[in-house]
Amino acid sequence: VLLISAVIALFISNSSLSNLYFETLNRYLFIGINNVGIKMSLLHWINDALMAIFFFFVTLEIKREFIQGELSKPKQALLPIIGAIGGMAVPALIYIIINFETGYTLKGWAIPSATDIAFSIGVLSLLGSRIPLSLKVFLVALAIIDDLGAIIIIAFFYSTELQYNFLLLMLISFILLLILNKFNIKKFLPYFFIGILLWYFTHGSGIHSTISGVLLAMSIPHRKNEKDFSLLLKLEHILSPYVAFGIMPLFALANAGVDLKGISFTSLLAPVPLGILCGLFFGKQIGVFLFSFISVKLKFAEMPSNSNWLKFYGVGVLTGIGFTMSLFVGNLAFADYLSEIDGVKIGVLTGSFLSALVGYFMLLIVTQKK
Repeated sequence: VLLISAVIALFISNSSLSNLYFETLNRYLFIGINNVGIKMSLLHWINDALMAIFFFFVTLEIKREFIQGELSKPKQALLPIIGAIGGMAVPALIYIIINFETGYTLKGWAIPSATDIAFSIGVLSLLGSRIPLSLKVFLVALAIIDDLGAIIIIAFFYSTELQYNFLLLMLISFILLLILNKFNIKKFLPYFFIGILLWYFTHGSGIHSTISGVLLAMSIPHRKNEKDFSLLLKLEHILSPYVAFGIMPLFALANAGVDLKGISFTSLLAPVPLGILCGLFFGKQIGVFLFSFISVKLKFAEMPSNSNWLKFYGVGVLTGIGFTMSLFVGNLAFADYLSEIDGVKIGVLTGSFLSALVGYFMLLIVTQKK
């Protein structure tokens, strides 16, 4: 569904409907009562409001994994954590090297550092039982840690000028949410109302409004030994289809559209798209594999069971599928330089496509049943 949405966006943006597509996304929409509310373009409502729900959902997953999932045991968590660090550092370094002399384009250093959970797991799932469960778990854990890293990067590096009165209101809202958690309130309604206020205050504070989704998810109660009911699990279950088949495809539809007229191979060699392409395709696989290989050899971490280094490297290639989070970070990085956004889209789409194609066929070959 995500892939179809991206293809539709590319098709529409290069058809006679192109003007309608971009005009619709830039059309302003007011949501509020009387004069109290927020007026933003449709594109901003998708990227700032709907993506806050996406971040909320992702953080619920991260929290569950750390409490009782694959990241709850240090030995299990160490390999994907080290792999994720390598998979974020090396692509950023490659991007910086390629963009070092261009100055302002360095703002996009974090674009190739993220892995798209849905796409990467989707490609791996196409291979079915050829891939051991341990490698699927490794990829899920690494992608989740990647997203956590992206959230931290957005909070610290892509915030605008801070408004301290809104920051104070944000803090008060978060404290109220923590109090609800402390008293183990299992009804979502109070969290929801405070969460709406939290989003509004975050939007006004200068910190990207999607961070409100992260803070809200952190406050949702989930106890490891809670056998009867968990609000976190219930919300995760309810939101899953809406995020997977609603929010993410809509994000792709709104953000993957790029006018390909006048774009040639030389366009791909511009610093921004080249940095993103090389970061995603070369940086991710090298970073994930190298850091993981060293950690296993030094006995800091354990190799996934029923696996080998060739299969492991193939999974490392799939981490170069950046798509959703890379496009999202790209929009933030070049919010003041809109002329670079098309370059971001070209780099992300090409790097992600190459990673998916090469990763899939490499894994197909190395897992051939004799």
